[in-house]
Amino acid sequence: MPPVSGRVAALAAQMTLEEKLAQLVGYWLDQNGTVAPMQSEMTAGQADGGLLPEITKHGLGHYTRVYGTRPVDPVERAQWLWDEQRRLRRETRLGIPAIVHEECLTGLAAWKAATYPTPLAWGASFDAELVEEMAAQIGESMRALGVHQGLAPVLDVIRDPRWGRVDECIGEDPYLVGVVGTAFVRGLQSRGVIATLKHFVGYSASEAGRNHGPVSMGPREIADVYLPPFEMAVRDGGAGSVMNSYSSIDGLPVAADGALLTDLLRGEWGFEGTVVADYFAVAFLEVMHEVAADRGEAAALALTAGIDVELPTGDAYLEPLAERVRAGLLDERIVDRAVLRVLAQKESLGLLEPDAFEDEAPTSIDLDPAEHRALARRLAAESLVLLTNDGTLPLRQAPARLAVVGPNADRSAALMGCYSFVNHVLAHHPGTPDGIELPTIADALAEAFPQAEVVRAEGCAVEGDDRSGFAAAREAVEGADVAVVVVGDQAGLFGRGTVGEGNDAQSLALPGVQRELVEELVATGTPVVLVVVTGRPYELGWALDADGPRPAAVLQSFFPGEEGGRAVADVVTGAVTPSGRLPVSLPRTAGAQPYRYLQPILGGPSDVTSTDPTPVRPFGFGLSYTTFATTDLEVDAEVPTDGVITVGVTVENTGGVAGATVVQVYGHDVVGSLPRPVAQLLAFARVELEAGERRRVTMRVPAARFAFTGRDMRRGVEPGVVEIWVADHAGASAPKTLEDTTGGAIVSSAVNRRHEVPGTATERATVTLTGEFHELTGADARIAQVEVTR
Repeated sequence: MPPVSGRVAALAAQMTLEEKLAQLVGYWLDQNGTVAPMQSEMTAGQADGGLLPEITKHGLGHYTRVYGTRPVDPVERAQWLWDEQRRLRRETRLGIPAIVHEECLTGLAAWKAATYPTPLAWGASFDAELVEEMAAQIGESMRALGVHQGLAPVLDVIRDPRWGRVDECIGEDPYLVGVVGTAFVRGLQSRGVIATLKHFVGYSASEAGRNHGPVSMGPREIADVYLPPFEMAVRDGGAGSVMNSYSSIDGLPVAADGALLTDLLRGEWGFEGTVVADYFAVAFLEVMHEVAADRGEAAALALTAGIDVELPTGDAYLEPLAERVRAGLLDERIVDRAVLRVLAQKESLGLLEPDAFEDEAPTSIDLDPAEHRALARRLAAESLVLLTNDGTLPLRQAPARLAVVGPNADRSAALMGCYSFVNHVLAHHPGTPDGIELPTIADALAEAFPQAEVVRAEGCAVEGDDRSGFAAAREAVEGADVAVVVVGDQAGLFGRGTVGEGNDAQSLALPGVQRELVEELVATGTPVVLVVVTGRPYELGWALDADGPRPAAVLQSFFPGEEGGRAVADVVTGAVTPSGRLPVSLPRTAGAQPYRYLQPILGGPSDVTSTDPTPVRPFGFGLSYTTFATTDLEVDAEVPTDGVITVGVTVENTGGVAGATVVQVYGHDVVGSLPRPVAQLLAFARVELEAGERRRVTMRVPAARFAFTGRDMRRGVEPGVVEIWVADHAGASAPKTLEDTTGGAIVSSAVNRRHEVPGTATERATVTLTGEFHELTGADARIAQVEVTR
């Protein structure tokens, strides 16, 4: 491990075994409701806060969610926390304060704090810079309250959207996930709050999309698809913490896998922070995986593998682990290794300074100021994806009568993900005010059209088969000039909702009878603008491409947060031109796996199968109120395998209104030693253009973007010919037919139609990667972010 300061070394040297172990655990002071898997079973009999002096007599590593477990007044809780940290300094022998960690996936998960769009919306924005600004705002609020560590971002690559935790993820492309996730890390840590990368690694690849399900996957796919976002966030973002996945990969629980948690993470990537256990993951080695006979053996397995801190409490790392050390079954040096890491992190946070917490706790604080709301609204608007439009949108003139109907039209909880405080915690506290302003989509449209008569109707609930509200919804729509129909999900946890942790789906059809409601309202003949507010992609071909009556426009929103209602209104009215792009493909059916775009030829449609996985709208797709032309592609003809490819393109707004486009650069390795994807996102850039404005965009793309893990399990860049093109989505240009690369020996009509979705693309440029195979090792293995000049 890296050298530690003399102060840290001296402090560790004087610790008893009990004091060491106390630094390696968290304590969850006041739990209320179920916000973690098997929480009630794992915390039965835990002592309450009245016994804190006894519980913390040897010190404490972490305080778990002191703000984010129940609705507490932030100022009052801050005063308690400052006093508690002073008590730890005063009443414990070594006087070390605790790290305080909180959830912060969509903003600080605390009462009265701003709630931003969910990570799937970050991905849809393709705006890493704005995500970094958002994370910095979140970090400011956390630091002001004495919080040191945030349990975000989630860097799991979406593989099967039936998995309930898709709304916590950024997208289906590893590079997009890595760029946006690394931006979040930088923003949060710029304010002195440690970011925690989740869930290392492979968690989202569980069989059939079942939470905690086993992962059956080889090391090559892990290396090429799941590890790159984490590598970027560690090497390029300097992330301070990593949290393990609950899963087992090829039968081995990640929480006991030293090859991942130590050899790779620290030995190859140079990670110097702390690895923290996902809640109860250490005990799960005994009770879920059954690879440990008791908590002591589970603790030894996890600590030896590289998990430094047990969260949320010390079920295994306290007495069970102490007994194992005393019995000579675990070398105490393994404990010391983790202790030094934790103390070094506390030193970096200023917790070892003699004046720590000598300042006064905040006496007033605004966790949802105007600038936070403004950024939340901007990010939400950038994330909205226009999937189809017959010209009905935008509604630049206020309709005389506007119907706003559907189960998500007038519910603020529908705008937020499962880790928002409203859905994560307040669901257990009915009657408690939200604590922040949460205008619904119906409220925002009424605000945007003050002269219009706005008629509201629910129609049906998100779940269930009750159709009793159909008649009222139909009446509202029939009497309107236009209808905005809002359907989708309700986020929650472990059975409370249709998406979120523990809410996995067997089907990708809209829940309940929502499709029936939409189809009945479309049949009235009134123009219907369908707004889909969800935490996962659903099969929407019936609304997008049906031969019969269908909505006039469809707008996809991925849980847009507290200002999401106003963001939807901004796009509907034309105050904002839509610019979001799909971070995950929209499926044809739930069974059409794999329909994600990052596939070799055999992953697409062919004449040897009757199923067609081509998505109805592919990764990167999104319409606008204006049009863009991409021309004059220039790419270096030859580049060394360890070099950088310069890609230049001219982008022009050829329409009549200002707008933003996402320039997407794709590539294809023509002949690889292993099958390569037919299209791979190499780079992207979000470009704002006035009507008629033209701009040259240049990107410096490392040849390492073509790296993959070869037959000998070495990861690197092969010499040879690659193709590069710029398109408005992943399916806009089919790669060459086999005839082009085999001299006509094989011709397959099936290959010609793979990923064919209407779109525009530049002509392909051919690049020859010269030299020898370039293995990515050491510092050279960083997955460098593309440099963009707009």
